Amino acid sequence: MPLILTEEQTMLKEAADGFLSENAPISALRKLRDSNDADGISRDLWKAFGEMGFAGVIIPEEHGGSGLGAVEAGIVAEGLGRTLTPSPYFGSSILAARVLIDAASADQQAAWLPKIAAGEAILSLALDEGPKHQPSRIATTAERSGNGFKLNGSKGFVLDGHIADALIVAAKTEDCISLFLVDPKTAGVEIERTVMVDAHNAARVTLTDVQVDADALLGEVGAGETALEGALNLGRACAAACLTGAGDQAFLTTVEYLKTRKQFGKLIGEFQALQHRAAHLFTELELAKAATLGALQRLDAGAPKADLAVSVAKAKAGKVAELAVQEAVQMHGGVGMTDEFDVGLYMKRVRVLNELLGDAGYHAEKLAQAGGY
Repeated sequence: MPLILTEEQTMLKEAADGFLSENAPISALRKLRDSNDADGISRDLWKAFGEMGFAGVIIPEEHGGSGLGAVEAGIVAEGLGRTLTPSPYFGSSILAARVLIDAASADQQAAWLPKIAAGEAILSLALDEGPKHQPSRIATTAERSGNGFKLNGSKGFVLDGHIADALIVAAKTEDCISLFLVDPKTAGVEIERTVMVDAHNAARVTLTDVQVDADALLGEVGAGETALEGALNLGRACAAACLTGAGDQAFLTTVEYLKTRKQFGKLIGEFQALQHRAAHLFTELELAKAATLGALQRLDAGAPKADLAVSVAKAKAGKVAELAVQEAVQMHGGVGMTDEFDVGLYMKRVRVLNELLGDAGYHAEKLAQAGGY
């Protein structure tokens, strides 16, 4: 399978990049951050995302979406990485939408998927509980109570959970994992907004004797692990795409700086040491892009062991993007550490994306275990 975009995918990339650069430049992130905006996102931009078809990129056409695949989802994610746009895209259009498509009933899909696709609703997946991504270690419980379930536990790193219209909560039912749609306004649900270092948003969610009806269950009891696997694989591959977008844009910004900044009467881009470092970074970025596109293509093809390709992409993209932003800050010199220059914002965003859905160490361990080590 050639590691290149089709003509249609290239058109989508041009549309997404053009839309984001015009409507969501880095200055928009700074404005949201500096104004202490209560939502931390632009509701108008999210609505426009729906109108452009980006919010519903993987949602079937019968529910108002574009009905496209993982590659297209990754294209939009890469654009978000380039512009550092705060958006519910990951939590709502990727993770939550994928869970609903794979596990929800027809009524549940009809209630939520069209709203997500239109940019009218925000859903968040409440999964992780510890300081690191460990989806196999879920302590939140769901016990049968009356005609439904009673949920108890706590979640962290819930993307845009403070503005979610609904939460998809992963909880243990006996020895299995089940998924539940929970209204954030339900008694016993406490949500604390956490503004992350990159000025994007997550939340801590505490569930104390939260009573939900039986129709809040997504799919069958104990079937949550399968639905989660599909959503997490797509989410990780899109996170890798976002990392390559952020890393590549930091690199391009640095190259432009090398062409204009002078020291000792010469452009610093003429210094051979910096040329070597830039050339090395360029090749690493190309490798990360290839690994990411390959993983997205394997997901679309339903290829065996596609999850391992996803882990390769997430680990590689994370390491390379980290190198890219470190080199960007160093090549900018002292000004690279100031808030006035954008490269520091890319460093912060890459740091958060590396933790999202498993860092390089998590995925390296997964690959090692799959290889019998």
